[in-house]
Amino acid sequence: MPPSGPSFRLETPAGDDRERRVCTTCGFVDYMNPRIVVGSVVVEGELDAERILLCRRAIDPRKGYWTLPAGFMETGETAQAAARREAREEAGCELEVEGLFAIYDLTHVAQVQLMFRTRLLGSAFSAGMESLEVALFRWEDIPWTELAFPSVVWALNQWRAGRERPLGLPFGNPAADDVLAKPPTQHWA
Repeated sequence: MPPSGPSFRLETPAGDDRERRVCTTCGFVDYMNPRIVVGSVVVEGELDAERILLCRRAIDPRKGYWTLPAGFMETGETAQAAARREAREEAGCELEVEGLFAIYDLTHVAQVQLMFRTRLLGSAFSAGMESLEVALFRWEDIPWTELAFPSVVWALNQWRAGRERPLGLPFGNPAADDVLAKPPTQHWA
């Protein structure tokens, strides 16, 4: 009978400080590292007349809720290239990337999220495969109770707080938000 594949057990490899999945046959260590997500606050218009592009999710998790164009970075692409690709895939639009403005550590879902401040190039946008619809919202019209994830709320609020300042040291997880300190009651990705 042929072997059924590798078998792993949890153990602390020599010289390491935590348990890892280690192959019982060859000793290969299966490192489980966080995935990198890139996203953009996409803005159209000038100060005090700005509108923000949001996508209504066509996929789980949080299907039907609004989010920023964002997704997993691919091997071989830069973070800015990933932000542009995600905007094309989810919102059918092109971006001018102004720069990185926030980094979020979501340890409960093993993600590091990089958020970019961007501007919509041209006026074209449309729903991609992962979006039910795409729309521009004035700040006061953002559907706050229908946003998909806490990091979308963080990014929007931190974008607004820093939109007139030069890019520099990025924002991080809000100090008052303890969503990462306890197991989530709802799955956020």
